[in-house]
Amino acid sequence: MAPLYLALVHYPVLNRRGEVIASAITNLDLHDLARCAACFDLPACFVVTPLRNQQALAGRLLKHWCQGVGRELLPERAKALSRLRVVTSIDEAATQVASECGIPPKIWASSAREGVGNLNYAEARTGLKDRGQAFMLLLGTGWGLAPSVLQGAHAVLEPIRGVGTYNHFSVRCAAAIMLDRLLSNTID
Repeated sequence: MAPLYLALVHYPVLNRRGEVIASAITNLDLHDLARCAACFDLPACFVVTPLRNQQALAGRLLKHWCQGVGRELLPERAKALSRLRVVTSIDEAATQVASECGIPPKIWASSAREGVGNLNYAEARTGLKDRGQAFMLLLGTGWGLAPSVLQGAHAVLEPIRGVGTYNHFSVRCAAAIMLDRLLSNTID
C-alpha cells in the first residue's frame, strides 16, 4: 500500500459567504484527526495554517499532550497526537512528503459540493496499491477548500452522501468516513 498522508487545511478555505479565509484551529479537530491518523496508521497528519498565533496554539496543545502532563495522564493520546505536524502551507506539507517518500505526492482534495469530485473511492483504492507513489488527502475546514486548491489537486474525491438532503459533515466525521472507504480491509 502506498503511503497516504492527511492534511487538515485551515488556509486557503472558504467562509460561509464564499470568501477565502484562514480558519481557526480547534482542539477537537486536532485530537480527532490525530486519532484517525493513528487508527489507519498514516505516517502523518499535517495541520496547515500560515497564522503564527494558530501555529503557536497547536504547538502548545501538542506540547501538553506529547511532552507534558497530558502525556503522563494519557500516554495513548500522545501516540496519536505525535502524528500531527504543523506547517504553513500545503506546499510545505507536500515537500515533507516528497522528502520522506522520495517522490512528490499525488494530491487528492475533498469537497462536499456536488459536481466537483472526479475520483471515486474504488479508483482511489486502486491508486493506493501503487507502492511507488505517495498520496496526500486534503480536508478543508470552514466551508471547504478554496477553488484554487481544488483546481490544483491531481484529483478531487467524490463527496460523501448521506441518505437525506442535508450534506454538511464535520471535518472529523468526513475524515473517518473517507479513510475507512480508502483503507479499510472490510471493503471489496
